[in-house]
Amino acid sequence: MWLYMNLFKVLAIAVGFAALAQADDTVVAKYLANSGVLISHGETKIVFDPLFDQDYGTYELVPKDIERALFAGAPPFDGLDAVFVSHHHGDHFSPERMVQLLIAHPGLQLFGPPQAIDSMPVDPTDAALQDRLHAVEVDLEETFTQSVGDIDVSAVRIPHSGWPTRHADIENIVFRVSLDDEATVLHMGDAHTDPTFFDDRAAHWAERILQLALPPYWFFQSSGGKKILEDHIHANEVIGIHVPSSMPDSPAHYPDGIRGRTLFSVPGEEKRIEIDVDAN
Repeated sequence: MWLYMNLFKVLAIAVGFAALAQADDTVVAKYLANSGVLISHGETKIVFDPLFDQDYGTYELVPKDIERALFAGAPPFDGLDAVFVSHHHGDHFSPERMVQLLIAHPGLQLFGPPQAIDSMPVDPTDAALQDRLHAVEVDLEETFTQSVGDIDVSAVRIPHSGWPTRHADIENIVFRVSLDDEATVLHMGDAHTDPTFFDDRAAHWAERILQLALPPYWFFQSSGGKKILEDHIHANEVIGIHVPSSMPDSPAHYPDGIRGRTLFSVPGEEKRIEIDVDAN
């Protein structure tokens, strides 16, 4: 009897370690809404563009139950390490609510362009909160790099879609974030689809193998966007974001150029991407 009980314990421990190893070899992307995505790898978690108030009659807002879980730190948002803001537009970022989130999570780090961080109503006497604000201040030729815990951040500025006639002054940041030096994710904000902006950064895109890239969905419809994805963004998985709520639910009914592609369009949906650790 004793032998069987101990054998059972050994097997249980082995199964537990196997499950843990499997989890660490997987990156999980959970869609919040619009360009908001939670990324998890093991115990390391980050989130992009999670809080915004405007849908402009076109995009999805984050459902209230997901938002409540985010503020409460309830699963899957427990242990959240960092939040990333791509740019200061109402369908990506709310300054007031971001401050509330940082107050609710005293260890949470924030990365974003100066336009976003400078707009936040932060108590100037709250030095501890100020220390968690990381302004990504770069021009079109510079690269921002910083490491916090198990997270390595590399970011460049790519003009906002519509440049130069629209949004030319917007600081749109493309974040490449590595979790635990194993899972690397690219979030492109509202990046422009002119390949020259990416051609000039060829060495930057080649530095890391991407497990997941999150371009705005219009990259799939633009010849320039498709060229960028093919020439520079060699991700194992590419999922379009910033999808309008009018997009058909069935992939078979997606518009030309998008059919056959993967989109995040239903808040709460998840995608699991296996990691080839040896390839990194």
